[in-house]
Amino acid sequence: MSRPRIVIVGAGFAGYRTARTLSRLTRHQADITLLNPTDYFLYLPLLPQVAAGILEPRRVSVSLSGTLPHVRLVLGEADGIDLDGRTVHYTGPEGEEGTLPYDRLVLAAGSVNKLLPIPGVAEHAHGFRGLPEALYLRDHVTRQVELAAAADDRAECAARCTFVVVGAGYTGTEVAAHGAMYTDAQVRKHPMRTGMRPRWMLLDVAPRVMPEMDERLSATAERVLRQRGVEVRMGTSVKEATHDGVVLTDGSTVDTRTLVWCVGVRPDPLVESLGLPMERGRLLVDPHLQVPGRPELFACGDAAAVPDPNQPGQYTPMTAQHAWRHGKVCAHNVVASLGRGQRKVYRHRDMGFVVDLGGAKAAANPFGLPMSGPAAGAVTRGYHLAAMPGNRVRVAADWLLDAVLPRQAVQLGLVRSWSVPLESSSPEVARVPGRPERTGTDTGSDLGKDPGQSGSEPDGEPAKTPPSEPAKTPPSEPAKNRPGGEPAKNRPGGEPAKNQPGGEPARNQPHTEPAKRGPSGSPRASGRPRRAVEAAGPRPARGGSGKPGKASRASGTGSAGKRPTAPSGPSRSARPPADPGPEPPANQPPPGPDIAPGPVKRTDGRAVEGDS
Repeated sequence: MSRPRIVIVGAGFAGYRTARTLSRLTRHQADITLLNPTDYFLYLPLLPQVAAGILEPRRVSVSLSGTLPHVRLVLGEADGIDLDGRTVHYTGPEGEEGTLPYDRLVLAAGSVNKLLPIPGVAEHAHGFRGLPEALYLRDHVTRQVELAAAADDRAECAARCTFVVVGAGYTGTEVAAHGAMYTDAQVRKHPMRTGMRPRWMLLDVAPRVMPEMDERLSATAERVLRQRGVEVRMGTSVKEATHDGVVLTDGSTVDTRTLVWCVGVRPDPLVESLGLPMERGRLLVDPHLQVPGRPELFACGDAAAVPDPNQPGQYTPMTAQHAWRHGKVCAHNVVASLGRGQRKVYRHRDMGFVVDLGGAKAAANPFGLPMSGPAAGAVTRGYHLAAMPGNRVRVAADWLLDAVLPRQAVQLGLVRSWSVPLESSSPEVARVPGRPERTGTDTGSDLGKDPGQSGSEPDGEPAKTPPSEPAKTPPSEPAKNRPGGEPAKNRPGGEPAKNQPGGEPARNQPHTEPAKRGPSGSPRASGRPRRAVEAAGPRPARGGSGKPGKASRASGTGSAGKRPTAPSGPSRSARPPADPGPEPPANQPPPGPDIAPGPVKRTDGRAVEGDS
């Protein structure tokens, strides 16, 4: 008798805990496959410390293959689920496609950035959900302080050292608190003009900071922020974002080059495509985390609406604490569905919350006991060390070194502005030049709707693309509007770009021209997310027409990772002719002054991919 096949989609808090518990419970009696776009589990609560230079990125990323024995790791993103055929279709990191058959499926896809219908936010703001975004913010803040210190114009200096954070929840509060400490330490080495210092602003429409927490803890966090010079403006948000500042809802204008978007998250769009009952974008499950009417399908984490036993009629909030507990209960129930053990109902006890405000400051209420100051800081860091599934010694060592040594304020330039667009539904993966991208748009789920909605409705009409036409750029010469062609004037040493936080758009960068399509009909570079829901309809079945019960996510016009078989007509295995070099997505803002020169032109007329 063949062993049961268990597929887990997503390796966040819920998916990782499910995989780890299943590995222990099944005792090699089942084939467990974990599908995830990265090979690590990201401990999100410590991400602000990565942006502030306290922790190195690998400290908060735990290896999946190294900590999940007897679990097969498949790198890729699920973009379609055939419920009747019991298969998961996915796209790999290099554009290859594949399917995973299953007997039990656990959906733990997590959440993505939530957008609101505010003009300019998608083009000029950056989120804070993954390592690429944290690394970009660290480089960007470092660069702006250095440029402000060297600026001769007082107004330019003030704009560059002004940082606006939208969203006063856990993430936004920690980003502002750590960011203020980081820039204050940096200006001690790069003094700015007399009477000027970094300015951090924290905005939110809520009446107080972190409204989810107890009022005493909220007051503690706000007091610490104000002591560090952070301007906390409650009842205020962004009305419009431009390339050189933001317009606030109170009518004031703030000149800035930095806009950090931390307004919240929404469930991953994958669950919307299943055609099953939903609750504000989350898949409805019973108290056993099982989808009603689908005994083989389980869901947990941010993507699942799990009934809260402590509040009848309500669902558990989208927090890491609940997702971690979901994973354990879900694993037990998956094993019970295979005939081993008894099913469990999800129950929880509120253990409190901890918020790290940097240094020795924190706000915590372990088991309902409000704490602040150094005692709260010790409890907060102890909790994180206990909760992390790995890297505890390395994290503790970084904390110790940060306490006795100054931080290294350097910009590595590894993540570009266009690599981490806010509308991307995969913040854990940086966009890479030349990487095959999915068509469709992710912003349509939230833009143009009431701000209170979570984005569960399908997108509107997909963006139209021009008819197929061959690439006009000769293979022997890099295009001037791509990395590797004529040097852009907005690169280091040139004139800064105006439409990026920091200057004038490069004259040789495309703005409104859509991406050209090659003979195969597959776009060379799409500015749209790879995992977005497309209103044009579900992906057809691999064997022909779709079947009842088949649900899929948006797909492109073909796979861009294989060689063309014929120059005419679109094909799943077709790809455009070789480009002279990769280019950033066409509908993204042009790269800012942090963009390094592109591919080096070789003597044989071909371009080498990657940054020089």
